[in-house]
Amino acid sequence: MKVLGLHVAAERGGPMHDARRVEVLAGSGVVGDRYFGTRHRHVSVQSRDELDAAAAELGAPVPSGRTRRTVTLDHGTVPTTPGTRLRLGGVELEVVRRAAPCRVMETAVGPGARRALHDRGGAVCRVLSSGTIAVGDASAVVDAAVAAPPSADRGLRRGAAPDQ
Repeated sequence: MKVLGLHVAAERGGPMHDARRVEVLAGSGVVGDRYFGTRHRHVSVQSRDELDAAAAELGAPVPSGRTRRTVTLDHGTVPTTPGTRLRLGGVELEVVRRAAPCRVMETAVGPGARRALHDRGGAVCRVLSSGTIAVGDASAVVDAAVAAPPSADRGLRRGAAPDQ
């Protein structure tokens, strides 16, 4: 898999701009992007294959820049299991959660887009190492996390150990 597209917006709700290369800082995100410095929403990653599947369901193209994701990979399925680590160019990311399409998709892409993108929105990641990501950079899963059973943490307080 390779980086096919990069998209940033200077402010929340602002227009997305295509970029050929972005600077990324560990613990902060993409320099100049609306989510820079937020706790976990540093970089969002999607794949062209997932967008093409959504387009087939929608019956209309799904342009990668309109989905408001930072990185578009050329093919494959983006892992969404929290803890999975990805490498994009020289930057390492960790999946925080699945990226759910927001209601903006209905106007940015078209009616029905939010539904078509459900389970195809990619992943929200935090940045673990600083560097640059450029269009054409190789991408790979470097550490696949194993999903915990849905009931594994039932009844635990946030931050509590299982035996407390």
